[in-house]
Amino acid sequence: MTQFGVDPVADAVDAALRAVERGENPSERRLFDFKEEAGRRGADGTLRPGDPHNDPAARKLAGEVACMANSVGGGALIVGIGADGTPIGAVLDADWLQVRLFQLLQQSYTTVVTPAQVCGARVLIIRCPPAVEPIRWQNRITWRVGDQCQDIDPATWHERRARSWGYDWSAQSSGLAPSQVRPQAVLIARGFLQSSGDPRAEDLADAGDEDLLRRLAVIKDDGMLTNAGALLFAARRAAAVDHIRRPGAGADSEERINEPGRSVLEELADVFAAVRAYNPEVHVEQGLVIGRVRALPERAVREAIVNGIAHREWTDEKPTTVEHIGRTLRVTSPGGFYGGVRSDNIINHPPVSRNKDLSQLLATLRIAERQGVGVDRMFADMIRHGHPSPVIEEVDGVSVRTVLAGERPDLGWIRWIAEIVPDPRRDLRVLMALHHLAAQQWTDPMDLAPVLQLTREESRQTVQRLLDHRAGGSPICHEIDGVPDSAPIPSVAMGAAASTDLVGLRRDAGLRSRPLSREQIARSYASARGRISTTELGSIVGAARTNVGAVLRGLEEQGALEPSRENRRGPGFFYRYVADDA
Repeated sequence: MTQFGVDPVADAVDAALRAVERGENPSERRLFDFKEEAGRRGADGTLRPGDPHNDPAARKLAGEVACMANSVGGGALIVGIGADGTPIGAVLDADWLQVRLFQLLQQSYTTVVTPAQVCGARVLIIRCPPAVEPIRWQNRITWRVGDQCQDIDPATWHERRARSWGYDWSAQSSGLAPSQVRPQAVLIARGFLQSSGDPRAEDLADAGDEDLLRRLAVIKDDGMLTNAGALLFAARRAAAVDHIRRPGAGADSEERINEPGRSVLEELADVFAAVRAYNPEVHVEQGLVIGRVRALPERAVREAIVNGIAHREWTDEKPTTVEHIGRTLRVTSPGGFYGGVRSDNIINHPPVSRNKDLSQLLATLRIAERQGVGVDRMFADMIRHGHPSPVIEEVDGVSVRTVLAGERPDLGWIRWIAEIVPDPRRDLRVLMALHHLAAQQWTDPMDLAPVLQLTREESRQTVQRLLDHRAGGSPICHEIDGVPDSAPIPSVAMGAAASTDLVGLRRDAGLRSRPLSREQIARSYASARGRISTTELGSIVGAARTNVGAVLRGLEEQGALEPSRENRRGPGFFYRYVADDA
């Protein structure tokens, strides 16, 4: 249950458990329901042993979860108590059940499952937050009417949902008075505002304590802190962040931060400082100017950590974990994706947050970017430094994990993109496309679309813009010769001069990685296109078609290609790609 606030579902569950402890059977069950595990009762009503991985029980509960999820404000199921209020206990494994429910509900909805004790019996509380889209079970949409689940059509559900769309847990009253704000949290808030360089933020930092809190909109009309304000400024009985630092995978920890009894602002300030202390600087020369960059871009680091606070599920009291292993940062936060966001659309999905007020408060304090900007900048900062793109993925529907793999900044790449005009660092799509092109040596709209998380037409426009970029007077890329009329256009390859310059700059910076071989390039191109010709390969690698025939014949001997004609002669001859069935 949440630690702050007016939470009707949490309050109803707590009241129900207290009633059962007194030997009473609560009659008002609009926000919760008692459930037994399917299969626990024999035909004569006797209680049978349970199974921690009881799949029929999980399936039975899935329908009830969908009903609660579709109801305004959500609800909760208390598993292990009979309909008459008798606690019989639950044997289901909580972690297994949470993952299984996610799987059964088409991986579109995340619950929070926590164990509790009632009259000496173990029960499970399944918290069901309100769904953003209707959750179907067996092709039906049901929702709670009184203490019963009833069918509802999609149009009516969306109409009712729209009426309650403004609900935001983080904006509700916490029941905590401003007097419970921790002075250290206020001091930290002022520090974030003053260091932002924004005159408006600096003016806000100079306000008195009460005026500051009111201008931050964390005091409700009832005079109490919002849940967002209580999270950031008041003490919590459990730590919101668990940070661990290791020099390498499997190594002993060098530092651990997991301290309850503090505000989230205090925890964040300590975690930011700890990560920075183990994030070394590297010098970068650009002409006569010597700059410095961190092994991991600081803005990307902060955004990854703050996202794990702003967008998490706060009904789950597990902490957001921040693991700093070597030069890789991994942030795991409770709660799955929300509002239609997925790994494959997170860059361009319209901004959505399950905690809108909390997200806005973090942005106002200049701790996070404003909503809809942070993920873009995280990707841009990582790629500008030559690192892999961030990996943001849902883990079994119960958490979201963000990974920033830093290792060593690619100083050759940093210098190379600084010489390109127009500046690709000003356009995330062009920057991502250029990063992909440099790694693969060729691309086209179909190949690039999943990388940019765009439609093929939007990707085509990005590829077209790549053709306008130059370095040292030479184009960065050129259209590939010999492509068939059916191929995606424009299909482009890295320019020979650009490729040579990048390899040289990386070598000068001490990077020992080898460029792709002609065979590797041919294999990746043929695999994507289903075909390849000597004209195409020669155009990609900057060689005469007569000088690359041996590469394709070698791939034929390996069984990767087959000729389009047995005589291997004449205009239009090409090789087909042979799919690997292994």
